[in-house]
Amino acid sequence: MLNLIQNEWIKIFKQMGTYIMIGLLVLLVIGAGGITKYVESTAKPVNENWKEKLAAQNQQLQKDIEEIPMMAPSMKEYTSKQIAINDYRIKHDLPPDASNTVWTFINDSAELISFAGLFVIIIAAGIVANEFSWGTIKVLLIKPFHRWKILLSKYLTVVLFMLLMLFILFISASAVGAILFGAGKVSSNIHLAYVNGIVEEQNLLFYLMKTYLLNSLSIFLLATMAFMISAAFRVSGLAIGISIFLLLMGSTVTNLLASKFSWAKYSLFANTNLMQYMDGMPMVEGMTLSFSITVIIVYFLIFHILAFVFFTKRDIAA
Repeated sequence: MLNLIQNEWIKIFKQMGTYIMIGLLVLLVIGAGGITKYVESTAKPVNENWKEKLAAQNQQLQKDIEEIPMMAPSMKEYTSKQIAINDYRIKHDLPPDASNTVWTFINDSAELISFAGLFVIIIAAGIVANEFSWGTIKVLLIKPFHRWKILLSKYLTVVLFMLLMLFILFISASAVGAILFGAGKVSSNIHLAYVNGIVEEQNLLFYLMKTYLLNSLSIFLLATMAFMISAAFRVSGLAIGISIFLLLMGSTVTNLLASKFSWAKYSLFANTNLMQYMDGMPMVEGMTLSFSITVIIVYFLIFHILAFVFFTKRDIAA
């Protein structure tokens, strides 16, 4: 098995596109750091009237909730969260810090996980389908390994590549953040989380670890789905197209459905964001952490059953 995984790893890094994807990810982090640094340099420092400004902001946010009847549940959740955090800052005399640190930049860079996921999906969609398009599948299958072992080695390689991209993202964000912003004050490295309608102070480093881990869950499942489509239909373009569409639009469509239908809680994208239980509220009322984990496991098993059944049972065309 290790030899199969090593062989797949070598195949990935023989492609120039792999290095281009890694380079693009690093450039995105550097670009984000430069933009953040520029915005910080032009931002006005927090003045003595910050409490009045937060209070006025809360009034406007509350007005938006009341006057926008079709507001999506996720937007309403975000607005309620912002109001609660602003109230907490006013009550506990915690002015919003306009300055950035390496920790806040790493947190902001978590938004780039989707871009890392895009590259992982491309690898997952092609790792099986390309064997057919390149005509190398028969050479691979004549080796003394069961088909399921060959397919499993490919999937494990995709998982390892995903971990590599996340590691590169985290390390590059740490390096860029340390160079541009520094460590900052220890007292400022606190995250205000909104959990079950209550604002809590959390250690920022611990929060960053949760953020990267839980936010990567959606790309893990989408890569698994792309891998399944690649194994079942042997067409990388189809796998890439469907997976990228769901990556970009899945959450938006689910939010719209959740505002009207309770059955939306059974969709994949209503459950992949486990941060909603750590730093917010569930997308659909009645959802729990154990429910979301169960739904995720069911989808994960379905994807793998389809992939392995199609790959091991179908004949290889001449």
